[in-house]
Amino acid sequence: MLETAVLLTFIAALAACVASGASILWALAGGYLIFCGYGLIRGHRPRALLRMSLDGVRTVKNILMIFGLIGFITALWRGAGTIPVIVCWAADLIDPSVFLLIAFLLNCLISVLTGTSFGTGATMGVITMSMASAMGLSPFWLGGAILSGIYFGDRCSPVSSSANLVCVLTGTDIYENIRGMIRTGLVPFALSCLFYYLAGRTMAGEGELLDVSSLFAGSFRLHAAAVVPAALILILSLLRVKVKQAMALSILSAVVICAVLQGFSAGEILSMAVFGYRSADPALAPMLDGGGLISMVRVGTIVCLSSSYAGLFQGTGLLNGIQGWVERLSRRITPYGAVLAVSVFTSMIACNQTLAAMLTHQICKTSQPDAKKMAIDLENTAIILSPLVPWCIAGAVPLAAVGAPTASVTVAVYLYLVPLWNLFAELSGIRKMGEKRRKKV
Repeated sequence: MLETAVLLTFIAALAACVASGASILWALAGGYLIFCGYGLIRGHRPRALLRMSLDGVRTVKNILMIFGLIGFITALWRGAGTIPVIVCWAADLIDPSVFLLIAFLLNCLISVLTGTSFGTGATMGVITMSMASAMGLSPFWLGGAILSGIYFGDRCSPVSSSANLVCVLTGTDIYENIRGMIRTGLVPFALSCLFYYLAGRTMAGEGELLDVSSLFAGSFRLHAAAVVPAALILILSLLRVKVKQAMALSILSAVVICAVLQGFSAGEILSMAVFGYRSADPALAPMLDGGGLISMVRVGTIVCLSSSYAGLFQGTGLLNGIQGWVERLSRRITPYGAVLAVSVFTSMIACNQTLAAMLTHQICKTSQPDAKKMAIDLENTAIILSPLVPWCIAGAVPLAAVGAPTASVTVAVYLYLVPLWNLFAELSGIRKMGEKRRKKV
């Protein structure tokens, strides 16, 4: 069957990139040519294929704008001292006897504020791992707690690129989605806290905690005003201000704080916003360097290529056979079960969250026609499962950044509990009962 051969060729291209260490963009570009070739064989003209591709890209133009704003935030929050101050305040609360739980919670906090898993891993993740190493705690366990924490916020932050991508794909409101994600993630979060508390109590730590305040004090004025950009995001999100407006106000406040509190010039702030923050202190550089508009170019390119696939799939009918099979599967194991099964497969072949989410949505949208449910299902499957695939950049990059072994994915319990708990809730009828109660209210 031609469709099967085309998909297998694409999977082989992805596998070759993973095995060789080449950029996934090469495989995605090759995939675009493969799918265009399929369209030509099926009788579509080149101009029609280009139009299909552009139709797919147009659907994500809003998320590309948000990606740009996220790039500005990730750099300017560093330069303004927002992240350093939050980290210092959080470090003061650390109790060595429950450090594993605290590491999970701290990474949850920073990931909610920043909306970035990679950024959280490179800041709070590195810091908590450094503290754990100073106390003689296992990097295996810390890696799992950090990975769970950084994807807690990546899943449900209003400034998360993946959460905004899901909104664009499904045509839903991010604040409504966040309420659904909190509701469906509450039990897994509580169980994860219990797990890390009990596991941490069995560890015998020794040594001294890292003096985080002294580490940052040489490069930043650690004033409470530096927290204003993060506070604005939280407050405006609660007030349900549009995400782009909330992010713009946060960026504006960060620019002011960079200039007034931290002493950056206008040129330095502009350079930081575009090319990312760069610390003059070699000790801080591994933890804080990064962000900026340039940091979002790669993920933006991935989204553009992936969205062009969606247009080609829709126009050429390449996935129609798979969609029919998934519809039959959904009748057996519920629509959520079908989305979960497909997301396992797409996460393994896509090697990144973005393509996994877009492929899962494209394949499953006929079996789960309710857009709001589809949005929550994608967040509870493709977005949260990708980091568990050892060769996927979603998990491999943060673990490498903090110095944890790949095996740490086995104790990233939150990432397992979210999809499994929701499958149990779906099959047992708990989810439907909850929806009926909310409708009555």
